[in-house]
Amino acid sequence: MQETKSTCPYCGVGCGVIIESDGARITGVRGDPDHPANAGRLCTKGSTLHLTATESVTRRERLMVPQMRSTPEAPWQPVTWAQAIDTVAKRFCDTVKQHGPDSVGFYISGQLLTEDYYVFNKLAKGLVGTNNVDTNSRLCMSSAVMGYKQSLGADAPPACYDDLNHADCVFIAGANPAWAHPVLYRRLEDARRANPALKTIVVDPRRTETADDAQLHLAIQPGTDVMLFHGMLHAMIWENWIDQRFVDAHTEGFAALKALVRDTPPRVAAAKCGVELSALLQAAQWFSQSPRTVSLYCQGLNQSSSGTAKNTALLNLHLATGQIGRVGAGPLSLTGQPNAMGGREVGGMATLLSGHRDLANAEHRAEVARLWGVDDVPAKPGKTAVDMFEAAARGDIKALWIACTNPAQSMPDQTLVRAALARCELVVLQECFAHTATSNHAHVLLPSSTWGEKEGTVTNSERCISRVRRAVPAPGEARDDWRIVVDVARAMETRLRQPSVAGSQTTTAHASAHASTRPTLFPYESPESIWMEHRESTRGRDLDITGMSYRLLEDVGPQPWPMPEGATRGRQRLYEDGRFVTPSGRARFVAHAFQAPKDVRNASFPIALTTSRLRDQWHGMTRTGTVTRLFAHEEGPWLRMSPHDLPRRGLASGDLVTVRSRRGAVVIPLKADDRVAGGQADLAMHWGSERMSGLGVNALTTSASCPDSRQPELKHAAVTVEKAKLPWRLSAATWLDVDVDQASTMQAALQALARAWLPKLDYAACVPVAGRQGRQGWRWDAASAEPFDPTLLADLTQAMDLHGPGVAQYVDARRHRTRRLALLGQGADARLRGLLVAGRTVEGPNARREAGEASEGAWLVELWRSEGDVAPFGRVLLSPDAQAPTGLRAKAAQVCNCFDVSQPDIEAVLRQVEGSAALRVAAVQGALRCGTQCGSCLPTLRRLEQSVSFAPASASATQAPADAPQRIRA
Repeated sequence: MQETKSTCPYCGVGCGVIIESDGARITGVRGDPDHPANAGRLCTKGSTLHLTATESVTRRERLMVPQMRSTPEAPWQPVTWAQAIDTVAKRFCDTVKQHGPDSVGFYISGQLLTEDYYVFNKLAKGLVGTNNVDTNSRLCMSSAVMGYKQSLGADAPPACYDDLNHADCVFIAGANPAWAHPVLYRRLEDARRANPALKTIVVDPRRTETADDAQLHLAIQPGTDVMLFHGMLHAMIWENWIDQRFVDAHTEGFAALKALVRDTPPRVAAAKCGVELSALLQAAQWFSQSPRTVSLYCQGLNQSSSGTAKNTALLNLHLATGQIGRVGAGPLSLTGQPNAMGGREVGGMATLLSGHRDLANAEHRAEVARLWGVDDVPAKPGKTAVDMFEAAARGDIKALWIACTNPAQSMPDQTLVRAALARCELVVLQECFAHTATSNHAHVLLPSSTWGEKEGTVTNSERCISRVRRAVPAPGEARDDWRIVVDVARAMETRLRQPSVAGSQTTTAHASAHASTRPTLFPYESPESIWMEHRESTRGRDLDITGMSYRLLEDVGPQPWPMPEGATRGRQRLYEDGRFVTPSGRARFVAHAFQAPKDVRNASFPIALTTSRLRDQWHGMTRTGTVTRLFAHEEGPWLRMSPHDLPRRGLASGDLVTVRSRRGAVVIPLKADDRVAGGQADLAMHWGSERMSGLGVNALTTSASCPDSRQPELKHAAVTVEKAKLPWRLSAATWLDVDVDQASTMQAALQALARAWLPKLDYAACVPVAGRQGRQGWRWDAASAEPFDPTLLADLTQAMDLHGPGVAQYVDARRHRTRRLALLGQGADARLRGLLVAGRTVEGPNARREAGEASEGAWLVELWRSEGDVAPFGRVLLSPDAQAPTGLRAKAAQVCNCFDVSQPDIEAVLRQVEGSAALRVAAVQGALRCGTQCGSCLPTLRRLEQSVSFAPASASATQAPADAPQRIRA
């Protein structure tokens, strides 16, 4: 077995991993105990990374060879790399020559390595001559970038992870790190154990797992963060809780901010935010009067039409109280992607240049032009993500090159995004996975390498640069991203260097700098050679890394920037000397007035919808969705609303509802959730058209964006919710055969079926299901206004192997009723292997319901899901008019993914244990092992400990595992 140190490709915590392989295949993964970000810990997603690289997943999911087609409706045709490179280069160059450099755009990703980012940026701005290069980091981090730049002078988070170990107060705003950044949250838990006096404040409209753990939860109304922070600052000024010495010595602009917040007294702010005045004042006091305060914040502040204002308002609190530039004190934005920070370092966005240079600064443009060997870098601002797709929808951008991202799932206002992709004359998709929603709109597919197959660097949330290493070769003909870009760029150079023709001088003027006698702009033969040029671009800048090298990062370990030449270590904390990266050397107070979200709630759209993260999934599930067990915690899409809101809207938990915004609608099951406040709704952001009907969650969200950062307001949409009138219901499920090859074949067939049928159905969701002992299943749920197409039923019957001997069936063609049940075993050992139930749900007090959620047919799905005996149910199995059996329990919610521990198992142990909270949690860990590996389930485990009382007499009702009492006594 071989071992290779690398990094995790998920969130911005930047965990180190050790990849185990046999030289050709990845066989395992574990946390790297020497990596400073995680010290060996991994979350549920990171600890299952190796399962995304199995042979069956690779064969089923990976893009292996370049492919092209003339239209998105035509079949794909495999081509050679030479053909693909020549086609992309020629068509991009032809578009530039005919319509100008700004007729093309590059939309890239925070999952790319720094080296990949760098060559994309150089291709667009140095060769083509357009600043139309932006990244999906625009959707998650650009407000944090602008906040840092406006307040502190540079996009540089001042604090580090170690500050949590020294803090006396941790202020968490618009983030749920217990789920979204769980390894970092483990560090906060460790700090609380070491310092029981540590105070935690959470600002979030929902009562999240992070809020459950906090001493103070401010459940503000969505979008009112600026009002809250202004009210807190007003209180700090009034109570003389500010650090006047720091303000006088190291800041500017305080008078203007003081005048602004004078009109936001705490009482007014509390009323607007919907929180208690005492809670707001308590938060202000803890933040300002604690010796050391760290703030953690993420998408709740960033994904807003006031994103920059929210960020600067929080930074104002740090500056006013001197909670910055010290051990245990400072703001720390949590990055959503593994290398969003690295992309910002190389200027891989429409408004930036390499080395934290500003595009609007002529001197900065000249510096980059000299480094690259070109006459100039274009001054015209490029189009940011939303603007780029709006331009494509208008026809202004003719060609799009998309790399390592899935805008047909992740961008807001999917109706506009799909129109943009449809209008583009050329869509090039550079991807490692073959079946993303965006691939449906592409003309060229370029297969790229991915985690475990790449070399380069990434930078995490605390500015720490880590090496990414290759453990195994990429499958098929997949190539590294940087290599693809360099090959296409060299092919484009030969065309753009040709003498200009009449009438095209303006479109080729930028390229004329590259005379045919000059060497290529892209001389790179390794990622390290790219990195060395990037390193030189940072010389003398705030992020100077000229003291780093690949060798140093390998021998000494990951390092934070800056680390200039001659330094032996990177700098953990910034601004410890009180000097900031501004012309005056002083930090700036920024006075942005409060503005409400752009998508206004009214009588037609009365509900505030927010998009959240699931614990075990990441972004659009392109990678995590290949691991069946990661669906066990949340098996499908749900809209969550307060149970108090449902009766007056004529709704009930389990109903299918239509959620409609001003831009589009989705149909989705409803779940009552008392963790969501009244007048609000919550929907996980991961669900796109790959796994549910319609355009996915982002059919609802708005492209309204922050005027400074251009980050869209993905966290707030005004919606209405009403019961969906879809009486025809279908449920189908199957356990895949234990044979790996056959299971992979069946899964591929079911996924192909989903791609074909999901767009045609009024409602459908198609997800994998985790069973006992690693068993994998697949489940379909669908609803329709009309009887289901018989072809769909036939396709499902075939794909789920619900035909032939061993399949019992009931079919009433006249009434469109169908039941098919495939059994495993015989007699008392018989189990349901698969089922298909379809029919009409009739409303009314005496109605019998045939199929679907909250219907008679639903109990069969639960019987299949629980893998229970079928013998006790006899003829009822095929009788659509019989009442559903009593006593059949739905599968309990999974809490621990590592050891597949359910909520009732935990509750049963807790009822038998008396003592302190720590003792009871330890008893559960000892009996069931949950919370002892990745730790992602610990917040839920602690919440259950608080809600379940010691009651040994109740053990007979819900038994713990047989060995639990002995383990507890031990």
